[in-house]
Amino acid sequence: MPVVIRPARETDRGRLRELTVEGFVGVSIDHAIEEKLGPIAATDWAARKGRHLDDDMDVVDGVVLVADESGEAVGYVSLRFDREAQVGRIPNLAVWSSLRGQGIGRMLLEAALARFRDEGMAVARIETLEHNPIGRHLYPSVGFVEVARQVHYAIDVRGSR
Repeated sequence: MPVVIRPARETDRGRLRELTVEGFVGVSIDHAIEEKLGPIAATDWAARKGRHLDDDMDVVDGVVLVADESGEAVGYVSLRFDREAQVGRIPNLAVWSSLRGQGIGRMLLEAALARFRDEGMAVARIETLEHNPIGRHLYPSVGFVEVARQVHYAIDVRGSR
């Protein structure tokens, strides 16, 4: 069956959390912190990253779009709307690793851009880490242009001073 893009439903939450964790192994700031500094709390990076999906689904001025294949969520993109600035932001985009390379991420991004246009946004923005080859290839191929770079630092403060 073809993939269709639809709004997320509450019943998708668990699967989308799993997809979030699976999709961000090696390309998440939370994962990078844990790789460099070790475990930092009772929960691991996956639990922290999974909470990002909850934030995406629960935010007032946002939406989550799901790539659905035969009734199963196989990918998603989250959108936030800054109506005053007319800037749409994509906090998270994930596709099951076994289904990557089939155009699902591109479909999700195109649906997100259409939604931003429908909502009156002037600009859409998305971020990726330098060591995320999929994002660094996919986003420019859809038309995004690099506008800045940011470096993230972390320090374990539990034993200092």
